[in-house]
Formats: sequence, C-alpha cells, structure tokens
Amino acid sequence: MKASGKPVRVMIVEDSMVVRVLLTHIVERDPRLTVAAAVASAEEALACIASVRPDVISMDIRLPGMDGLEATARIMSDHPTPIVVIADAVEDASLKISMNALRAGALTVVEKPVGLATDGYERLADTICTQLFIMSSVPVIRRRAIGGGARAPREAAPVATAADFQDLGYLALAASTGGPPALARVLDALPADLPAPVLIVQHMGAAFMEGFASWLDGLSPIRVAVARDGELALPGRAYVAPGDRHLTLTPGGVLRLSGAAPVSGQRPSATVLFQSLARSVGSRTVAALLTGMGEDGAKGLSELRAAGGFTIAEHESSAVVYGMPAAAVKLGAARAVLSLDLIGPRIAQLAKRREDA
Repeated sequence: MKASGKPVRVMIVEDSMVVRVLLTHIVERDPRLTVAAAVASAEEALACIASVRPDVISMDIRLPGMDGLEATARIMSDHPTPIVVIADAVEDASLKISMNALRAGALTVVEKPVGLATDGYERLADTICTQLFIMSSVPVIRRRAIGGGARAPREAAPVATAADFQDLGYLALAASTGGPPALARVLDALPADLPAPVLIVQHMGAAFMEGFASWLDGLSPIRVAVARDGELALPGRAYVAPGDRHLTLTPGGVLRLSGAAPVSGQRPSATVLFQSLARSVGSRTVAALLTGMGEDGAKGLSELRAAGGFTIAEHESSAVVYGMPAAAVKLGAARAVLSLDLIGPRIAQLAKRREDA
C-alpha cells in the first residue's frame, strides 16, 4: 500500500451531516486512514481536491446540485483519484447511479452506514475502511480508451488438454474490482440469441446483487437475473451469483448455490464456478476472467482449460486492476489474452462457429 507508512488520506463527500460525522468517526478510528477533508457537496470536493490531494475518496451518490456520478466523471477527467462509492443498497435510484459511477471510473461500491446501533454496523465499518485502504493503492489515470496501450496477444501457446474445445455450450464470466463496467461491455457485444447460458461471478456486497443484476439487464441484449438454486440454466439468459453464495453447475445444467467456505477469500468464487464447469461441461465452455484484485479464478480457469474449455484472460492494457487475469496468465490458464473490447466479439465469434457447424 502506501510505501511511506503514513496513513491513507481520505476525502469524504457526503451531504448528510449525520452520515458525514459517522463516516469521519469510522475512518479516524482506523490507524491506516486519516480524514483529509469532509465536504457536503460535489462542488466543494472539486473546489478543494487539488489542494487536499486525497489518496482516496469516499463518494456519496445522492448529492445536492451535482450528483456523485457527474462528480466521479469530473474527478476522473481532471484529478484522477481512487473513488469508493458509498450507497444506499436498497434504493433503486441510488444503486443505478452507483453502477453508472463505476462505469465513469469509480472502483467499487459499499453500503452506506446508518448508525452505531444498527445490526451489522461493525462489519460494515470494517468493510468501508478496508475498501478505502485497498483502493487507495490502485493506480488510476485520466479516462483512457479501453483497449489502448500494449498490444494484446490473440492466442496463448497450446497446451495438452483432456479434450479439445467443442462449441459454446456455456459461458462463464468473472470479475472483481472494475468488473461491473467490464461485464457490461462484454455482454453488450453478445447476440440476444446467444446459444448458451451465461454464468457470472462479480465480487460485490450481497446487498447490491439484485440491483446489479437489474442494472446489467437494462444494458444487455441478454436477460440478466440473480441465480436461484435448482433452476435450469437456459440459453440466452445470464445468471449472476448472489452475494455470499458460490455458484456451480451440475452436469445436467442445473444451477446450485452453496454456502461452503470462501475460496481465495471470496464467496462467490470464480474458481469454484470454473471448477464446476470443468467437471461437468469442460470442453463445451468458454470462460473469461476479467479485471480484479487477488488471484480468484486463476486456478479454476487453469482446470477448465485442461478440460478443453476455451479460456480467456483480460489483457493488462484494459484491466482496471491486473490481478486476477495476471494470476491466470502466470499459470498458463488462458488460451487467449485479449483487451476488453475484443473479448465480447471473440465470444460471439465462437457462438457463430457453433451455429455454422
């Protein structure tokens, strides 16, 4: 994190004085963090950001005047700074703005605290501090064209597999930090009549998953919903793993949810999903591991490639955080390493190959 050992400087942007004081209390009690500024509007934040120079911003979404979405876009254009969105998870309008703020450059979204005496306050406070601390170290730049930078290799070297890739029977997508806009980009490139179910793992707080699926549904030509235990996975539908549950697929194409222990610190885990696909439908699976911190998904993607699946890792040139895909590349788990703009079209090409067969 911060090499100097000094506390991470946090700017709090929150119009409610009560919540602003509460967030200040939460941040200041964590020795890793310190409040550099606490302001009540986006306009105030923009006016002082150059002099305050925060390491990370806690951004409210529903603000008087300029809202958090526009503020995020302005900050990422003029003063690129890691932004953690603090949102009311149960309010649809706030959630939609929050998801769009992620598209504008915010890194993650966490649930807004209500009060010291509410259920789950300590857990929520710890989550806020941890996310502010972790995200402060993410290198952000002025908004760039996705897919710019270094040229991405089209294919990785062939490896011995238990089976050769057959066709697109199932599609799996997984992401963490920076994932919502990346997933939206991939899904938007797919045909509405995709001849395969889409299974999605996104690391995000459980309170946001229904709204996240609804947001994706509004952007994608494919119907998107939170996965339900025991339902049959249908072609042309996308199923998002619910918060705090692993998502797996049986050989008969039935979705299963599990409260088993986290893997690589994550539940849902991309590795758990990919492993279940490797066991049940390996050579009929396409899987893409997108932007995210940590190593979740790398091991599962490696097993899926060995089972004959067509595996893709996002290239460093487009990843917000090159952690999960980098771990997969290091393991040799990816058959193709592609920038984000190329992943959806490549999947669509594989789907068309099935139709033409």
